[in-house]
Amino acid sequence: MTTLLAALLLLTGVVTVAYWVDFFVRGSVNVVEEEWYIRFERSFPVADGFMSICAALAAVGLLAGADYGVGFALVAAGALIFLGLMDVTLNVDNGLYRLLRTSGPMRAELVINLWCLGLGATLLVTMLPEV
Repeated sequence: MTTLLAALLLLTGVVTVAYWVDFFVRGSVNVVEEEWYIRFERSFPVADGFMSICAALAAVGLLAGADYGVGFALVAAGALIFLGLMDVTLNVDNGLYRLLRTSGPMRAELVINLWCLGLGATLLVTMLPEV
């Protein structure tokens, strides 16, 4: 299970970086092109970067059997849950889930929301007993 979680943490970090490269270079991940949405999204790269670094450190630590792996996995879990809840709140408050039928980026956003919440919760349940 530890190897699987480490792989998922590494994947999370890599995909997060790819998301932000697309956001700033191509913009194909944007659900809408309205200014309020772009401004909101631009507030996340630092927090996502923090989460990605914690996820990478957790993965390395877990694979090495080092104690810091569990600690960083728990920090990454909290960051994932927080970021997922922020995204879900934005999407609900602004009716963005209504776009799921017609918007590829919104479907990707739903996957991101579920991934953040699911992996975050899984990490908590799996790693807390290790503390």
